[in-house]
Amino acid sequence: MSILHPPYTAWHLSYVLVGAALAPRFHLGRLLATLAAFALAVGLGAHALDELKGRPLGTKVPSAVLASVSALSISGAVTLGALGASEVGWGLALFIAAGVVLVVGYNLEVWQGRLHNRTVFALGWGSFPLLTAYFAQASVLRASAVLAAAFAFFLSRAQRELSMEARDLRRRTVSIEGERVCTDGSRQPITRATLLRPLERALVSLSWSTCLLGAGMVVARTAH
Repeated sequence: MSILHPPYTAWHLSYVLVGAALAPRFHLGRLLATLAAFALAVGLGAHALDELKGRPLGTKVPSAVLASVSALSISGAVTLGALGASEVGWGLALFIAAGVVLVVGYNLEVWQGRLHNRTVFALGWGSFPLLTAYFAQASVLRASAVLAAAFAFFLSRAQRELSMEARDLRRRTVSIEGERVCTDGSRQPITRATLLRPLERALVSLSWSTCLLGAGMVVARTAH
């Protein structure tokens, strides 16, 4: 079983697109570098650390391999950030440091799991990519970036609420019994599938919509 979650990774990377497209100045090269850095950190590093911590997916990937993948991918993201700092400004170093703390702290549940919660997830996987991408373009943060980061925060918060419930149904629920009685007297059985279906459909729809929003915003900027 793969440790990667492409729809979720694409969703989080879409915030990079939104942040970059909102910036007053737009550099395609900086956007591509930011996307690559977050793909390494969020797409590979975070998922490898998550599986290393508690084996939530039950894979048999050796721990040494997971540790190596996470270390190399996060190091690659840091290297890309450091290379860009000379052009963007050394304020980018603050974002690099914060990114490492978020990825390692959340996924390895360090400090007694104080960073492993809904708020940190929404900040780290929603607001943070957007703000970093904006700063990488403009070397400054403005009100528009903060407002967009709030949008990313609450959308990511909704994502986590839906995904956690779906994860509980998939991985920790053995059986469900019950039925829904409708006003017309009909009865519908309640099963794990009937509970899981709307959650998964909502997550897929939200993922697609956020990716399309980010892509549309970048296309609009590159068209000028």
